[in-house]
Amino acid sequence: MNMTKTQSLHKRQSDLAQSNRQLEILSNGIFKNGELPTFKAKIAETNQFPLKAKKLEILQINVGYMCNQVCEHCHVDAGPDRKEIMTRETMQQCLNVIKKTGAHTLDLTGGAPEMNPDFRWFVEEASKAGITDFIVRSNLTIIRANKKYHDLPEFFKKHNIHVVSSMPHWTRGKTDKQRGEGVFDQSIKALQELNAVGYGMPDSKLKLDLVYNPSGAFLPGDQTAMEKDFKKALKEDFNIQFHNLFAITNLPISRFLDYLIASENYEDYMYALVEAYNPAAVANVMCTNTLSVSWDGYLFDCDFNQMLELPVNSKAKHISEYNEALLEGRNIVISQHCYGCTAGAGSSCQGVVA
Repeated sequence: MNMTKTQSLHKRQSDLAQSNRQLEILSNGIFKNGELPTFKAKIAETNQFPLKAKKLEILQINVGYMCNQVCEHCHVDAGPDRKEIMTRETMQQCLNVIKKTGAHTLDLTGGAPEMNPDFRWFVEEASKAGITDFIVRSNLTIIRANKKYHDLPEFFKKHNIHVVSSMPHWTRGKTDKQRGEGVFDQSIKALQELNAVGYGMPDSKLKLDLVYNPSGAFLPGDQTAMEKDFKKALKEDFNIQFHNLFAITNLPISRFLDYLIASENYEDYMYALVEAYNPAAVANVMCTNTLSVSWDGYLFDCDFNQMLELPVNSKAKHISEYNEALLEGRNIVISQHCYGCTAGAGSSCQGVVA
């Protein structure tokens, strides 16, 4: 087995494990020599610079980078070797904010968020705080990974969790290529178990959505058409049902950036993103209504900025210093990776935005 496939960039001590190296690549070359316009210059053309934060609606919390998978395009560079995990103390600081903010959605992500030892405690406490839309981003295979996770479908149901699951394709070959051998079969079993407790059924309030992201250096196809294909194939082949499919563009950071460079596709991909730029998508990008919290409590405009270590442009830098007045209306920190969220119909953790 090729170990590079089962280790994070962090573990391999790759220079791309360093966020400053990634930012250097994104700022130089075709953007520095003027071949392509910077994202700042592009949004300035339509008077959308600076990009401003609106009212906070979604608090997205990364509870740790530990994961049972090492996916080829993971922007978090997550894996079993990542030990960064949110403590209960930081979770409590998040809960204090949840109780006083107007945010209606709590979005838990990772790694595999379920691997955080305080995950269930956090879900239970946050449920008491009255969140109306409670999302957990699950890689599905975690449900099958170990006996202690087998009851997750029931746990999710008990707390009316909105499960958003990674599913690269409805075929084994494409899924396993991107996510690792055996991932497809385990994902199918997990989806069947979620269906069995009521998730994803046409009239069910137990929301089950899938996330597709391309397996190579290309942009996702039409989300509506792909959703129909996914629904047809999964129902016919495995009797699986789900509600929505979100098509998410791969952003040129972390392991996907590593893949682009290694496959000599970086410049072509950046050209594709810039050519697909859609000014209408800028108005609704997720950073305008979302705040991302890192495993150690620091604040970012989005999960991607978190991975590039680009903190919020505000005096309130940590969840313990949370101040809605300081954060609302702030200028959003941008770089060339932002083209990924504004290409075509746009892309966010909730799917297309335009």
